[in-house]
Amino acid sequence: MMMMMMMEATDTSPLSAIVEAFEELANLLQGTSDDIRLADLCDACSLVSVLFGCLGIAFKFAELEYASKVQNLMEASRIYDTLHDILDLDLQNQTVKTHGSLSRNLRRVRQGLDLVRALFEQFLATDDYYLKEAASTAYAQVCAPYHTWAVRTAVAAGMYALPTREQLLLRLNESDQSAEKKMRRYIDASQLIIKYIDKLFIDRNISLDW
Repeated sequence: MMMMMMMEATDTSPLSAIVEAFEELANLLQGTSDDIRLADLCDACSLVSVLFGCLGIAFKFAELEYASKVQNLMEASRIYDTLHDILDLDLQNQTVKTHGSLSRNLRRVRQGLDLVRALFEQFLATDDYYLKEAASTAYAQVCAPYHTWAVRTAVAAGMYALPTREQLLLRLNESDQSAEKKMRRYIDASQLIIKYIDKLFIDRNISLDW
């Protein structure tokens, strides 16, 4: 029994936990539920911080900002049950885009999920030993339009400190084959969650360009 438990622990990886959590949320949306509980989203999103940590200093900005926003939403989940609730609250108070509001934090967390999605797509599209081009492209697509010149400059400098492809796989405890399968699963599941979050804003006539 102990040997089986040790084998199970060895087989686990950060990527596995992330994929399973987001697939569970995606299955809810594809089923009978038309909403996601805020606490469930936060539980899944909290797992993603590990990925930013594995990428080193280049994505330190994302790790710090993302983790703080997830923590803020997690604390709010003790009071508010669904994503609808926090958006409606900020709409009522006219604080949707206010710095530190729950709606703004949700928008930034959604951006973090999309950054990982874009990074995985770039990772799978090339066999490059170094990740600079893949990471730079993902960042340019998802985050750069919303960051200041100072942040963009710092990120660009940090790209030279990214781990190699082999080092990243080692940190994630994955092989090329296992990582590819799990990254594709995350891409599929996260896209459903991202589209769902976007729709919550669109349905309330809130633009997405911020």
